[in-house]
Amino acid sequence: MNRASTPRARLTLAAGALLAGALAAPSQAAQHPGGHEPAAGSVLVFSKTAGYRHDSIADGIAAVRELGAEHGFTVDATENAAAFTPKKLARYDAVVFLSTTGDVLDPRQQAAFEEYIGDGGGYVGVHAAADTEYDWEWYGGLAGAYFASHPAIQPATVRIEDRAHPATAHLGTDWERTDEWYNYRSDPREQARILASLDEDSYTGGTMGEEHPLAWCQEYAGGRAFYTGAGHTRESYADPAFRAHLLGGIRYATGAVRADCRPETGYTTLYEGTGDGPGTEEWRQAGPGSFEESADGTLTTRGGMGLLWYAARSYGSYSLKLDWRMASADGDDNSGVFVGFPASDDPWSAVDRGYEIQIDATDATDADDRTTGAVYGFQSADLAARDAALNPPGEWNTYEIRVEGERLRVHLNGVLINDFTNTDPARSLTDGYVGLQNHGEGDEVAFRDVRIRASAPR
Repeated sequence: MNRASTPRARLTLAAGALLAGALAAPSQAAQHPGGHEPAAGSVLVFSKTAGYRHDSIADGIAAVRELGAEHGFTVDATENAAAFTPKKLARYDAVVFLSTTGDVLDPRQQAAFEEYIGDGGGYVGVHAAADTEYDWEWYGGLAGAYFASHPAIQPATVRIEDRAHPATAHLGTDWERTDEWYNYRSDPREQARILASLDEDSYTGGTMGEEHPLAWCQEYAGGRAFYTGAGHTRESYADPAFRAHLLGGIRYATGAVRADCRPETGYTTLYEGTGDGPGTEEWRQAGPGSFEESADGTLTTRGGMGLLWYAARSYGSYSLKLDWRMASADGDDNSGVFVGFPASDDPWSAVDRGYEIQIDATDATDADDRTTGAVYGFQSADLAARDAALNPPGEWNTYEIRVEGERLRVHLNGVLINDFTNTDPARSLTDGYVGLQNHGEGDEVAFRDVRIRASAPR
């Protein structure tokens, strides 16, 4: 696919590849809303404090500089709030609030930052960024939650809730680490996508219960925001897993990669695959080929053409979500998600009676209605919206496939890219099964975390 039209600069490393040290090729830079056109992304680290000052700030600045040098984005660092003018902020794709505390911006600087975010800028909040600007309501919404208290530094188990976001895709379902764990004054779950949460049974001093957020992302007031409560200790910034977490948050905030950061509640997991959630016990393979399960709960297609379908029940009105990526070395892969088909051990029954949402490493020779996001053979995706939302091979993407009556809508990384209505009397979306295609030899597409919410609201 031609990535030249991507609207933001792309950093040069997939977060999941950080631990392996595998570099991705740099791609085209794009116009920043403020008129600046950086070569490979630009980040400002802001670390002014008007309250408690963390001794890890210098380590954090050094870590972001090293990440920038390693992965192709420029980094400036300042404690001078005079950097917050429209002209100066326009130089950057994202601003990192690195353990800032207290009131750090005056009203004019606050207005400049609001304008920057409104123009499509990015925000990364690290740790004490939640202990900042308590009287600035807009900032509280951007950060997602304010600090309330914390116990002593201690080990804890972090539960990963989103394994497609670049800040958490490299982690397993549990992340064991030592840090200072914040309690917050509110839970941002209703406005943001929670990426990771704390298991309060694994440490002492948590006050938020079973849903204790730690890291989250959201689209906010025209821009993108990522926050992580980790990063208190100096050791954090030498930890490869935390550095990958931070890098992924920066990449999301700059627009280098896309993610579905809409809030997500009420879903039932159909496949999780790590032992903590359901595996393939209620799924059936129709036709040739198979899906290979890995210990981290990833299903990867092997051979075909076949179909792995969820046989426990059919669905009518629902929202189906799943994470996927093209996984072969060359990234030239093909698969799809089938919906609305009858129960059968013949995969062609799904082709003839259901609808496929295509996954394909497209090129200019493909018909539009057979490329990623298309209702295969029936309706192309909105190509401009699709291209702007799509992450390239090797990166995770998230589909939401929403069915209401005979209407089928497809969201890619949170962006609506297809809106289709069935009028074929031989097919019906009002009752049917869901499944994943394994297309054939050489086509390797990986899937994670298949979940569904029945009776999705309009």
